[in-house]
Amino acid sequence: MSNTTSNCDRNQLRQLLDGTLPDTVQATLTSHLESCVVCRSSLEDLAADQHMWSETRDALSGLVATGDLSGADVDSADSPSHVQSIPLDFLSPSDNPAMLGKLGDFEILEEIGCGGMGIVLKGYDHELNRFVAVKVLHPFCATSAAARLRFAREAQAAAAVVHQHVVAIHAVDPNHYPPYLVMPFIPGESLQQRLSRQGPFSVIDTLRIGQQVAEGLAAAHAQGLVHRDIKPGNILLERNVERVLLTDFGLARAADDASLTRSGVIAGTPQYMSPEQARGDQIDHRTDLFSLGSVLYTLLAGHSPFRAESAMAVLRRVCDDTPRPLQAVNPLVPSWLEALIGKLQAKHPTQRYETAAEVAELLKAGLAHLQQPTLVPLPNELRSLAPSIPKPRPHIQWWLIGITLILVLTFFGLFKPPAPQQIESQLPWNDPSQPELKQLQQQLNNWNNDTDF
Repeated sequence: MSNTTSNCDRNQLRQLLDGTLPDTVQATLTSHLESCVVCRSSLEDLAADQHMWSETRDALSGLVATGDLSGADVDSADSPSHVQSIPLDFLSPSDNPAMLGKLGDFEILEEIGCGGMGIVLKGYDHELNRFVAVKVLHPFCATSAAARLRFAREAQAAAAVVHQHVVAIHAVDPNHYPPYLVMPFIPGESLQQRLSRQGPFSVIDTLRIGQQVAEGLAAAHAQGLVHRDIKPGNILLERNVERVLLTDFGLARAADDASLTRSGVIAGTPQYMSPEQARGDQIDHRTDLFSLGSVLYTLLAGHSPFRAESAMAVLRRVCDDTPRPLQAVNPLVPSWLEALIGKLQAKHPTQRYETAAEVAELLKAGLAHLQQPTLVPLPNELRSLAPSIPKPRPHIQWWLIGITLILVLTFFGLFKPPAPQQIESQLPWNDPSQPELKQLQQQLNNWNNDTDF
């Protein structure tokens, strides 16, 4: 389509973002955006203007006022006490009085949780006879075309990642109001809920969880996706099997999509975001590695590494401060693990690990060493992170080395064993100061000579 078409209208693009464009015009413009690179670029530029940033800043301030980002030890956004009740009037009536209502083909049993951009409901799929989790775009976000586009992108991003440690997407309906997507229902709890209930995790469990999260991130990064919001509330622990699943790709975008970089909009959770993300700089997959490091710190310490009285103060600490040494908080943490987490939390991306796959392998190797320290040595890559760790001594029989050395020296004439006469002269009964032993030895010799075997 030609770039001079009447559809190339910045006013219409602005109305699309504001959600005030008439439906008939919106359908035409949306079709036009599919084929017009210029308009898509203009749409991104408009989304990056000061008006959008002001709205985001005001939203952050509102969250701080309600305590959602208060710098507490846990993410209050994941705490049931901070979840505000949202009317479910978008549900249609159900024939089953025990249900809250219906959403599309799904019966809705209950509300599971509420986040910044959506509500999660527990549903039942009659066709496949299974429970599902239905994530619905928050009604106040659904009025914004930009939010609806982002929500649709969440489904596309998550569906592109097929991995045992990433929650799959069963279906999506972007045309419903509000739009929703369907995921498998995972019986269990989030890391944040487990942390709030039982406190810090053991080193073994932290390594196991970290390895699985890193493997899920590696799969996402291989698809060119950056999660952007790795935190304990977005990591699920499946009940009984303790399998870790990464969820909520609501902020994920293709790594080569520069729109968020230009916008200056801070998207993510301040306590776990990277310095470049907090500054609104260009980011890549290594921002997820920083967040992973902060999650591992949190699991071992029982609280996030960057805490302050307000969201902006947290962001300042993320950019400028170094967390308290982990071993000072939890002395059970090995030096090499503290160093590994410190490298993940390096302020500059180039000082971190290159890939999530590399991190997963290191965590796996460290886990194997702690589980069987006598059989599995600590890899050199981890040992080099903490030079104070003593090198393991090889299991060698030193007496065998001594005998071998004597044989070699004897062969070359460098060692001569003592003569029998010399050995006999050194026996205790040949000592002049011990006449009793000499007499006893003489009696034994006489007895031996008189005995016939």
